Amino acid sequence: MSTVLNVLLPIFGLILIGYICRRTNRLGPTAASEMNRFVVWLGLPALLFSLTAKADWAQIWQPGFLLAFTGGMFAVYLITLLYRWKTTGNLVDASIDGLSAGYANSGYIGIPLCVLVLGDDGMAPALIASLMVVCVLFGLAVVCIEVGLQSKKGVGGAILQVVTALLKNPLVVAPLLGAAWSQGGLQMPAAMDEFLHLLGAATVPCALVSLGLFLAQRQSGPSQGVWPLVALKLVLQPLITWFIAFVLLDLPPLWAHAALLLSALPTGTGPFMLAEYYQRQAALVSRAILFSTLGSLFTLSLILLLITP
Repeated sequence: MSTVLNVLLPIFGLILIGYICRRTNRLGPTAASEMNRFVVWLGLPALLFSLTAKADWAQIWQPGFLLAFTGGMFAVYLITLLYRWKTTGNLVDASIDGLSAGYANSGYIGIPLCVLVLGDDGMAPALIASLMVVCVLFGLAVVCIEVGLQSKKGVGGAILQVVTALLKNPLVVAPLLGAAWSQGGLQMPAAMDEFLHLLGAATVPCALVSLGLFLAQRQSGPSQGVWPLVALKLVLQPLITWFIAFVLLDLPPLWAHAALLLSALPTGTGPFMLAEYYQRQAALVSRAILFSTLGSLFTLSLILLLITP
């Protein structure tokens, strides 16, 4: 429990700072939206470009771990997406809900937690998981959202509009440019690396403060579906990952334990950023992030008891 608390308390602290600043009017009613714009247009693209530009693609290719971690992640995302799309008929909101159920906070919580529990060897699976969540799952959700937004314009027009919108989206363009940079074999200049590091380092704290600012405002959107999203994230995703990693593939202990631990992480701020960016109701998403983070105190502690001698 103390290991989990050491990692989670700074997250609650940043959310609390945002909440207090809004309640005391230190930051105004548009602060959450403006801070989120900074994250979407500057901070997160810099982080995505840096991650993909410096990625060691040979090291990332760990088929068993990738199958176990992404299997649970995509299963939960698709289950939520299809169910919500069927019940609401809205692909955009269903995509954001699916992301809320499957998007693990692998960067800010997963990396330090894996290193604390598994030692320095835990860094590799945590970085791989971060790339899968932030680039692959996030990118898939953006594509689904753009398809939902443009679907009423006819098939031909919709395809063109989707492609155009994706090429204008910094969260899609940045990792693609980073991957192209990596494949080109170019050395990143020190000044550029430091510039991207400074911008990217602001992403998580700004996103968490923005979440606190949003939570302090009067919530008008629906939030009654938050507990199913939390259960999908904290219970179903780890169960699917456990089955693939331990039963189906029988992975080596390091990779199996890392996959299970990373799959049980609470929801990250990505879905909230997308909901704000696309001007959708963010009340459900914000509560899913908050409640899953609180609930992970118990679920992560239980998993730590199972995987540590």
